Amino acid sequence: MAVTTNHFGIALRGWRERVSPQDSGLEAGGDRRIPGLRREELARLAGLSVDYVVRLEQGRARHPSAQVVTALARALRLEPSERDHLFRCAHLAPPAAGNVSRHIPARVHRLVGRLEGNPTAVFAADWTLIGWNAMWSAVVGDPRTYGWDERNLVAGMFRPHGLRGREPIAAWPVRSWEGDEVEEEDLVADLRVTAAAHPQDARLAALVDRMLRDSPRFARLWSNGTARTHVGDRKTVEHPRVGDIALDLDVVMAAGTDLRIVTYTATAGTTDAEKMDALRATCPGPGGGPVRVVSGTGGPG
Repeated sequence: MAVTTNHFGIALRGWRERVSPQDSGLEAGGDRRIPGLRREELARLAGLSVDYVVRLEQGRARHPSAQVVTALARALRLEPSERDHLFRCAHLAPPAAGNVSRHIPARVHRLVGRLEGNPTAVFAADWTLIGWNAMWSAVVGDPRTYGWDERNLVAGMFRPHGLRGREPIAAWPVRSWEGDEVEEEDLVADLRVTAAAHPQDARLAALVDRMLRDSPRFARLWSNGTARTHVGDRKTVEHPRVGDIALDLDVVMAAGTDLRIVTYTATAGTTDAEKMDALRATCPGPGGGPVRVVSGTGGPG
């Protein structure tokens, strides 16, 4: 009688023991027999029951859904090739390569962790916000209050003007030194690069179609054909507690991904740097806390 190897359970346990609690924003205290995540911690991060995680590892549950595999891949911070292997171990087709990924690999978490003293966020290639740290919330407000459709920056940028002009893009006004028009053109040009690279992504196509229909400003910029990657800007944050802060915004592409890592920095020795220090002191954890990963954003794991 042939013996069926529990490939899914072997991979799941090995990767669980590889992930450090700190990388997942968990406390590392307590007596740990393994260096990685406990089963109950993985279950909590993935939104599953502990019993189900145990049965998956032991091979007593062998047919997890794509939603379950996606949740586990996110919780384990798997690289795309590892995520695809986990799908195959579950006898499922990996997510289509043509879709914009909303997965943050472990190495990107580590990179962002080194930037924790500065406001830092991670965007998918279509400018969907998928993660941020505590300093980001302290400087430009909690993204959950922004009101962007599907947490997408471009959708938020091209909301209809209110009676008093353009609505704040974040929790409070964040102004480009180049002006609204240049900022909007840069984002549309970047989105066009992504749309050309992912022509089969239905979610992205729907976003572009909706913006073309609902925003004359977006339609005008989209029609000019400009295509380039957005690399940065100079901003003034009109902060309600510390006043205006002049900051450099840099956009870094994580190697091997098309994620956009966006970070704000102040020039050393300036009053802007002092204001950032004051806000940094209000953040939990060392230097700004771990990256918060958005749940329920959809798309490939």
